[in-house]
Amino acid sequence: MKEAKISRKTNETEITCKLKLDGEGKYNISTGIGFFDHMLESFARHGFFNLDLSVKGDLIVDAHHSVEDTGIVLGTAIKEALEDKKGIKRYGKSLLPMDDSLCLCAIDLCGRPYLCYDCDLTVEKVGYLDTELVKEFFYALSYSAGMNLHIKMLYGNNNHHMIEAMFKSFAKALDEAVSIEPRAKEVLSTKGTL
Repeated sequence: MKEAKISRKTNETEITCKLKLDGEGKYNISTGIGFFDHMLESFARHGFFNLDLSVKGDLIVDAHHSVEDTGIVLGTAIKEALEDKKGIKRYGKSLLPMDDSLCLCAIDLCGRPYLCYDCDLTVEKVGYLDTELVKEFFYALSYSAGMNLHIKMLYGNNNHHMIEAMFKSFAKALDEAVSIEPRAKEVLSTKGTL
C-alpha cells in the first residue's frame, strides 16, 4: 500500500522513481545535482518516505529539465501511491525552523493542482542548483500530484537554510496529509471522491 514505481524518458531526461509513502525514511538518490540530492534526501528522511530516484538529464544545457522533470515524476508517484485516497487525512501542515529561517507549508491532497510560493531567495545558485528552480520543482510536483500546495518563507537570511526549510517543511506536511485518519472510513470529502 502507498507505493508507486514511475519511469519517464524524454529527449532531455531519463528518470526512474520508486516511492513508498509509509516508509522509514530510506533513500538512494542521484540527480547529478549535489544540492538537489541533499534536499531530496532531507525530504525522504524527514517525511519517513522510502525513495529510490535516478535522474539522468541534459546537465550540459543546465539543470532546469532535470529539476522540473523530477518534480513531475515525484508528483506522479505521490498521486499513484495514494490510489483513491480513501482514509487519508488529506490535509497537512508544518511550521519548520532551520537555523535563521522559518517556513510554513500547507497541503491539501484534493486533486486540484495549485501552488502558492512565497519566498524571495537572494542568490542565483546554492551549490550547482539554480535557486529559481526550487519554485519550478514545487510547481511541477504540485500539478502532477493534483495537490494544493502553499509554501511561505516567514523569514530567513541564508539561502541554503531557507531552501532546506522548504523541503523539510513540505516533507512533514505531506507525511501528515498521507497518514491514515482512523475516523475516516471513506474519502474525506462531501463529494465522495478526490
